[in-house]
Amino acid sequence: MREVAVIGIGQTKIGEHWEKSLRELAGFAVLDAVKDAGLNQVDALYVGNMMSASANHQAQLGAYIADWVGLRYAESFKVESACSSGAAAFRTALLAVASGAIDTAVAVGVEKMTDSPGGEITAELATAADADWEVAQGVSFIALNSLIMRRYMYEYGWTKNDFAPFSVNAHANGVHNPHARFRKAITEKQYLDAGMIADPINLMDASPIGDGAAAVVMVPLEKIGPSTANPVVKIIGSAAATDSIAVHGRKDPLWLRAAELSSKKAYNQAGLSPQDIDLFELHDAFSIMAALSLEASGFVERGKGPQLGLDGEIRPDGKIPIATRGGLKARGHPVGATGMYQLVEVVEQLRHQAEGTQVDNARIGMAQNIGGSGSNIITHILQRV
Repeated sequence: MREVAVIGIGQTKIGEHWEKSLRELAGFAVLDAVKDAGLNQVDALYVGNMMSASANHQAQLGAYIADWVGLRYAESFKVESACSSGAAAFRTALLAVASGAIDTAVAVGVEKMTDSPGGEITAELATAADADWEVAQGVSFIALNSLIMRRYMYEYGWTKNDFAPFSVNAHANGVHNPHARFRKAITEKQYLDAGMIADPINLMDASPIGDGAAAVVMVPLEKIGPSTANPVVKIIGSAAATDSIAVHGRKDPLWLRAAELSSKKAYNQAGLSPQDIDLFELHDAFSIMAALSLEASGFVERGKGPQLGLDGEIRPDGKIPIATRGGLKARGHPVGATGMYQLVEVVEQLRHQAEGTQVDNARIGMAQNIGGSGSNIITHILQRV
């Protein structure tokens, strides 16, 4: 297998893009990434998306977007893995280039959610859960996460206040990200006073949906010339794992087994340990998921996730910076595109282009994208060459 590098990135601002279509959003990100890479053409396009067929009444996203960006006749198709669709598209492109089947590939994540009524989107998001054993019983996706959070607090003795640093940190970092949906800092009091959605999850625990697209261009490392405009970032670890789609079907609902497996595989590929990671773009769709991801990925012992936040270790100058460009909480969570935003942000950090939240001397970054409530988890590790 060939070594693969990311040489181009592109992204749109996350928001309510009433004036832009699904293809236009994807097109802006793809064309910006190709331009950033200094290329005129690529061999293949892989699209990460969760709900276009229902929310936008559009399937066939491969041909739909390829034609729009001038890649008619190229290999192109959609990859779906619920909220981890973006990282799944990235991994698909990576394997295509690494295998030698493709020389240049674009992976794009795109989602357009705000054109549809809120109730419809809530129903669409619920398809990431088990239709028979969870959704049909009336459990919403937020409710599933609230059950996990409540049990976690009970088992390990944490209070609601202890989760505040996750949201406070995300919003503080989002201020500096021009592509973030929310660019306003919040206080601990604002976190605690936020309206309750599904106790103990309130508005400040939950990430906002939105419209957006992000893309990367990949090529074999061996084919990069000395005149590359940007620092070269290579992919040194990539792994995916699954678990029961229904929370009650897992051996331990307070442990993200798929995160543990995928991160360990990625560490082994890279020849690294958690202590070698300079920043971690985790999937903070809900505050509880931030804590669980930190634990399962080996950054802190079981049941101690919130302590990293309370000690200030998740900030850009901390031991393990997370949500460095706002995370899902402030940057936003256009579900099928989220994993790609995470990877674009890791590349920004490793290029030392993350103005305002740059992690000092960042050389190795990790991104972890979660599908469902932990049923499909994809981990990537990238390194500045």
